[in-house]
Amino acid sequence: MERPDSEKASPGFWKPGAVAPEGLCGIGTGQFDRETEKEDLFVVFNANEKLSLSQQRQRLPIFKNRTHILYLVEKYQTVVIVGSTGSGKTTQIPQYLHEAGWTQGGRVVACTQPRRVAATTVAERVAQEMGSLLGEEVGYAIRFDNKTEAEKTKIKFMTDGLLLRETMLDPLLSKYSVIIASPRLDEAHERSIHTDILMGLLKKIQRKRPELRLIVSSATLEAQKLADFFNTNKTTDPANDTAAILSIEGRQFPVDIFYLKQPTDNYVHAAIDTVINIHKTEPPGDVLVFLTGSEEVDDTVELIRQRAAEIRPGDLKPGSPRSLSVLPIYSGLPGAQQMKVFQTMPKHVRKVIVATNIAETSITIDGVVYVVDSGFVKIKAYNPATAMEALVVVPVAQAGADQRAGRSGRQRPGKCYRLYTEAAYRAMRVNTIPEMQRTDLAPVLLQLKALGIDNVLRFEFPTPPPSQCMMRALELLYALGALDEYGKLTQPIGYTLAELPVGPTLGKMLLKSGELGCSEEVLSIAAMLSVQMVFVYPRDFRNTVDAVRKRFAVFEGDTLTWLNVFNEFMRNNQTQKWCKEHYVNHRVMLRAVEIRNQLRAYLRRYKVPLVSALGNPDIPDATVPIRKAVVSGFFANAAFLQPDGSYKTAKSHQTLHIHPSSMLFNTTPAWVVYSEVVSTTKNFMRDVTVIEPTWLAELASHFYDWKGKPMPKT
Repeated sequence: MERPDSEKASPGFWKPGAVAPEGLCGIGTGQFDRETEKEDLFVVFNANEKLSLSQQRQRLPIFKNRTHILYLVEKYQTVVIVGSTGSGKTTQIPQYLHEAGWTQGGRVVACTQPRRVAATTVAERVAQEMGSLLGEEVGYAIRFDNKTEAEKTKIKFMTDGLLLRETMLDPLLSKYSVIIASPRLDEAHERSIHTDILMGLLKKIQRKRPELRLIVSSATLEAQKLADFFNTNKTTDPANDTAAILSIEGRQFPVDIFYLKQPTDNYVHAAIDTVINIHKTEPPGDVLVFLTGSEEVDDTVELIRQRAAEIRPGDLKPGSPRSLSVLPIYSGLPGAQQMKVFQTMPKHVRKVIVATNIAETSITIDGVVYVVDSGFVKIKAYNPATAMEALVVVPVAQAGADQRAGRSGRQRPGKCYRLYTEAAYRAMRVNTIPEMQRTDLAPVLLQLKALGIDNVLRFEFPTPPPSQCMMRALELLYALGALDEYGKLTQPIGYTLAELPVGPTLGKMLLKSGELGCSEEVLSIAAMLSVQMVFVYPRDFRNTVDAVRKRFAVFEGDTLTWLNVFNEFMRNNQTQKWCKEHYVNHRVMLRAVEIRNQLRAYLRRYKVPLVSALGNPDIPDATVPIRKAVVSGFFANAAFLQPDGSYKTAKSHQTLHIHPSSMLFNTTPAWVVYSEVVSTTKNFMRDVTVIEPTWLAELASHFYDWKGKPMPKT
């Protein structure tokens, strides 16, 4: 499959077996001339909302399996449950266990979710069904937010990452009787790195606590692998098995799948053509389009609106809706805009939702009958040879493609138009490569070391990571000062980095900031780097937003620019009015304030001096210590300028470019560090900070072996 390079698109589809149719005061030495991106969404459509809560629960497919589930949990240590989205697993199983007595005697049922908003939303729903106030009998705990009561909470929803952190305080998770692991894998094609670590730890815990029960949701293709992983039966007698599999039917109507006759060289234009053809020829029903990223989604929404405005009444088939309402949906979209996709439209309006893969599993949108699948998805990938982690666009896996198609058959028979050939589908991977095998493992190994697992190479992962990734991660942790020469966690830096609720690079930046006299500023930067989509881009106002963004921009880079945005937000009393005037996402900024407060409490606990460089008469240029703090954490991500305007990484000499969204896009600083790489048409650096190369020798001489060698020249 090829990514789009031209404007050609193949319109022909076929169904197997048949042919188918002003300036702001801020930090920095120079501001640019005024004229010159993780929230999750989890919404479940409830087709039985007019019934009583008790009746709604009994209408769910899982209800008839209640007795069977409780029997298997009693008999086996691990139960792998296979069931499609909508069967009721996430909301009902915790209640069944509570009703059966698994929460008596101060015990708790833990339910993990891979996404923060998923944990909070499901907890709200279960509390409603149980007639409980959220935070009492049913609660949730996510990073920087805990709504539980130690003496009252019986069912606790949390992210898998948070449960992983709980093992540092209670290695045997002794207060939990049952743990329900729900990787966003109600279909196992998106297994997160925290999920894999958690699986390995739970297997170790079950050896010490045989009474601990584990329920894992899985896709059909992964169920047997998971059951085999947890099954401790070493004999041939199945009576000794400790793991069992249970399949639960979901609610799914038939879906007709259509493929392209010939490959398209531009899936975006093919998607637009397909949406217009559906609108002209198909009966009423909403359309869901899957693309790869927010920019692609926004551009496509605008193009569909333009094409729809050109449709004449005579172009429409009798009975078809007369107009289109085209709406985007992706994780960084403001909440009010997100909810628009769930609004019911008048009969004469067809809704078209253009989405990223968030719509595969996290949301169910009422009224979707037609799905248009681009066949691509954006994932994070790590190359151990270059030590670079990047967001890349790759073909979707078969499991993801099937999940997308299923979005059209939730309420009535649907149709799925795949913008690729059937041969391309058959050539796809069955499942996406688990995150464990394609990510930077430094945070993972740091957590395992903190848990006392020194021999990380022998740790039982459901999917073992590549050895080269392990070595790169250990090298980085050693360079950060988290590990000593024997691979042991250092005291205090290593243990402190493991306890901080951020990655080790951000953690080291925070710890070093006190010594450099700029911890208050670095706290704000760390908080801003922990959120996404700070700026809002309303339709028809993109140029205006870019002009407003540049009011905050400084030549020292994006991190200092984020600091200016945060400081102005605080100076204006965190008002929504200020955010609206400056096209800033108010909800995201409030989240950044919350994160900063939590991180500040951690620094106070670790006795890191809470000092500010701004206004300090002993610091002539406040940007210097701040940028040095950034280097102390992100020194591995250093790059230097090339004659052609590109950059090469200082360690592996990989070619990179400054991202167009960066405030430094049209500038050429000699040396920079960056927070991440996004790979599209090129490898782009994001969150770029201008540095002096001598800082690398000062702060990371152990990582860059330039002794006796000349430093790379620009």
